[in-house]
Amino acid sequence: MSTQLLRQEHQHTTTTTWHGPLGYCAAAMALLATVSALGLVIDERTLLGQSVWLKPFKFAISFGLYAGTLAWMISQAGRWRRTLWWLGTVTVVGFVVPEISAITFQAARGVPSHFNFATGLDETVFMVMGGAAYLGWLMTFALGVFLVAQRRVDRAMAWAIPLGLVISLAGMSVGYLMTAPTPEQTQGLASGLRPATIGAHSVGGPDGGAVMPVTGWETGAGDLRVAHFVGLHAMQVIPLIAIALKVLGRRFPVLAGARTALVVIAAFGYAGITALVLWQAQRGQALVQPDALTLGGVAALVTLVSACAAGAIGFASTRQQRRYP
Repeated sequence: MSTQLLRQEHQHTTTTTWHGPLGYCAAAMALLATVSALGLVIDERTLLGQSVWLKPFKFAISFGLYAGTLAWMISQAGRWRRTLWWLGTVTVVGFVVPEISAITFQAARGVPSHFNFATGLDETVFMVMGGAAYLGWLMTFALGVFLVAQRRVDRAMAWAIPLGLVISLAGMSVGYLMTAPTPEQTQGLASGLRPATIGAHSVGGPDGGAVMPVTGWETGAGDLRVAHFVGLHAMQVIPLIAIALKVLGRRFPVLAGARTALVVIAAFGYAGITALVLWQAQRGQALVQPDALTLGGVAALVTLVSACAAGAIGFASTRQQRRYP
């Protein structure tokens, strides 16, 4: 009997262990963010009007959240743990480390990391980043496939994790839109010229215009980075919504009854936000300058999500009243 209990305890300990490489990667990203923040203060060099260390700072925070979230998701798994461990390890070695290293290397040199074809070295660095990004997308997709069919998490979280990952993959995919040559670059390539830059994050204006503080997003043109950022971090936001609803459900039982439905509604609402900011950027419109069409889309999305949430809560309340008249 005691042997069986020890075996169960060992199994429980094993299934709650976090993924080591991803955990160490998240810690390394926190350190890099700190160093980059110091660079923002003491290094006066700028690139396109911004500190050369702003990009490593932002990417370190983003990759740190990505690695930490994946480490937590893998810790929730009860099946295929060895496969998930290897997929997570390949993600660190083949995606996060090469891309953040390339970004930091180019920042230290004071040259752009993205879309830079000025020299053979710059082109090679960007190609390494592109290959790492493709691998990261594939690894995230593979991790999502194995995380979908887990039995350990509750029903709401079982929806939150895959939906968050799917939206994150869509957000990652926005990055590929930025690598397409702009009309001016396409014209130059057709003329036999070799542009120093191929690709852009801005639509309707050149990269490096007036920008928002901290984020660096364009304020005078569309910026594809907004949808890239919003979509990418769904893998943190949607599970956090599931956790928040679980906590609130202890005080408001009706939220507990509608939790799974609310998580699904929140995920589709978040996907709608991602699609809206992408649509806005592709029309050459800055995030802070929405037109009537964009505002109408926002109003329609808010109305739809609110109505669905109200319906889910109303249904849960009715079901509780029938159960406990």
